[in-house]
Amino acid sequence: MSTWDGPFSLPGPDDDPKSMFQASELDCRTKYLNMIAEDQNKSLLKPFKSPLLRLTSASEAIPPFHPSPVAFRFRQCNLLNAAQEQLVHDVSSSAVLTGPAAEDDLVGEVQEPEDGADRGNWSGRFDFLMCLLGFSVGLGNVWRFPYLAYSNGGGAFLFPFILMFLVVGFPLMFLELSFGQFAALGPAAIFDRICPLLNGLGYGMIAVSSMVSFYYTVIIAWAFLYLFKSLTSELPWERCRSWATDNCYSHLEASECHMTNGSVYLNHTCFNSTMVEKLQLSANASSNASTRVAPAEDFFEREMLRVSSGIDDLGSMRWEIVLCLLLTWTLTFLSLSRGTQSMGKVVYFTALFPYLVLSILFFRGITLEGCEKGIIYYLTPDFAKLKSAQTWVAAAVQIFFALSPAWGGLITLSSYNKFHNNCFKDALIVGIGNILTSFFAGLVIFAIVGYLAKELDMDVEKVVEQGPGLAFIVFPDVVTRLPLPPLWSFLFFFMLITLGMGSEFALLETVITAVQDTYPPFRQKKVYVVMSVCALGFMGGLLVCTEGGMYILQLMDTYSASWAVFIMAILECTIIAWIYGANTFIGNIEMMIGRRHIYWHRFFTAFWKFLTPSMLSFLLVFNWFDYKRMEYAGKVYPVWAEIIGWFMAFIPIILITCMAIWKFYRSPSERTFKAKVQKLLHPTPHWGPAHKIPKYDLGDIESGKGKTVTNPGFAQAGGNPFETRI
Repeated sequence: MSTWDGPFSLPGPDDDPKSMFQASELDCRTKYLNMIAEDQNKSLLKPFKSPLLRLTSASEAIPPFHPSPVAFRFRQCNLLNAAQEQLVHDVSSSAVLTGPAAEDDLVGEVQEPEDGADRGNWSGRFDFLMCLLGFSVGLGNVWRFPYLAYSNGGGAFLFPFILMFLVVGFPLMFLELSFGQFAALGPAAIFDRICPLLNGLGYGMIAVSSMVSFYYTVIIAWAFLYLFKSLTSELPWERCRSWATDNCYSHLEASECHMTNGSVYLNHTCFNSTMVEKLQLSANASSNASTRVAPAEDFFEREMLRVSSGIDDLGSMRWEIVLCLLLTWTLTFLSLSRGTQSMGKVVYFTALFPYLVLSILFFRGITLEGCEKGIIYYLTPDFAKLKSAQTWVAAAVQIFFALSPAWGGLITLSSYNKFHNNCFKDALIVGIGNILTSFFAGLVIFAIVGYLAKELDMDVEKVVEQGPGLAFIVFPDVVTRLPLPPLWSFLFFFMLITLGMGSEFALLETVITAVQDTYPPFRQKKVYVVMSVCALGFMGGLLVCTEGGMYILQLMDTYSASWAVFIMAILECTIIAWIYGANTFIGNIEMMIGRRHIYWHRFFTAFWKFLTPSMLSFLLVFNWFDYKRMEYAGKVYPVWAEIIGWFMAFIPIILITCMAIWKFYRSPSERTFKAKVQKLLHPTPHWGPAHKIPKYDLGDIESGKGKTVTNPGFAQAGGNPFETRI
């Protein structure tokens, strides 16, 4: 970046704009204090006694613009050292500088593009907070965190979990929220402007969100099916019915048997003592816990899913699930059809209702016999586990996937914020809320699991599960042992639906925003865009609704958002902290939320540049070395299925590589290889804030006349116009 150190000029009203003469006695200290006052929203000082500098309306800059961005500064103002020069007045290629008529300070307004409708904003800050909370707090907080905490040191697991939040989760979350809010763009467009060579990174994020939304909606469809099955006087999985295996053991049927002359319950049948002796049956067989299968487990696998023999046997379509999937996508369409206006209202329910249900389940759970056994297992710290690298990796991976950076959702949601929204505070609120929700959900789950262990006369570790097994097998079995089983079942699965829908909204909005940012005229046809995306998502999920769909779901869950997300997060840190510059980006953030302490600068600079990428690199390598062949229900996946899984994992990397090559070869051929790369690594002239931003009264424009001056030189600058400094 070149710098003009010559004297500023004061052309008279009748002078040639290019004629210059020496400016004298400019109050540099007041100029500097004005910048600080504006940053702190304080009143501006107006002590300039010398003639004020002004720009002319002759469509030429003074001095003439260089081919690359020019940094203007007062030679006389030695006060503006390297650190203080971050207090700058930034304008974009389409900026309009307006001279105020009264005491107001100067305002630079970046015009909205004329090729489409306004993107719109959240109608209120709480709309954004609720949507962000719904995206970050999902099914994983309920069915994954409790198991990880228990198996990695219990209460001691909170220490690495919180530490990994500070090292990995929070820095990345704040980076993406401020990134999207500053430019008001989704991942597809934002990376194309800040680093054209790596614009494929945005499309890689969109690919991850798309693949996850395909199978995530199927899980929500399962919850809908269970919800409808709960609208009966007796839950269908309370008894061993025609779909059950020989090992199915119903505690309800067993208790009814024992009440009938002390009969023994075995193989879905009541045997009296005489029959037991004749058939030489062992009464102990009916209580052999090692071979028992709960009706809820048989119902899930043999009746609802009808799981086939393997991924190479897809079987027929499960039409009940297809109809529930259609319902899921229909509700998603209705919630997103009006953009932030409709989604911002729906998320109040989807984000808050789970907390109501968790609270109800908690108070019910702590009244159950044996609950203390489960809670003690959950909270008892095992500090020896902290010596294991696996514990720290588990904590980092959980917080990383709980907050979902590098998926595109955080950038997308924050892009609809108002420019001066305090995204730093939002990141803190949602991040801490995620940790507390995970911990509270663990208390609820283990109180109930402790009760189940007492009922089955088993150890807690043999009862607790994670993932779909916890949601669709363990908990449905628990509710059959409570008074009013249909009520508790209905509440639980309604909670799962709202948790899933909150995350699904953000995943799909990422894709929709990408389409609209890439093709701005589509903003005027939001309904059709949402309808098309939902239709494609529904068709993509049909494959998971087959009898072999569970194998496909497990494959997609393992590979679609795996190690490639770590690579994208590392690239994101590299682009913003190293190529664009951490100090420059922090300056952009301060334009939105005001000045911050120097230690605040150093904290995020250190994490974005060094600590967070280093931890992500470690997780990436550990993930590769910890690779194991996939299996489900004891069945190892065939090689061709693993290849498909690896291809899904590579899709984001393929997009990044191919689009980088495409961008490179589309650059002007007369440039050298080095020049092309340098040009494509730096922001385009279109990069910058898309909202009104506060400007500093530097006395650089003649005040009191209300003159408007358009400076087209910015548009002709061959680099980042936001490096222009006055």
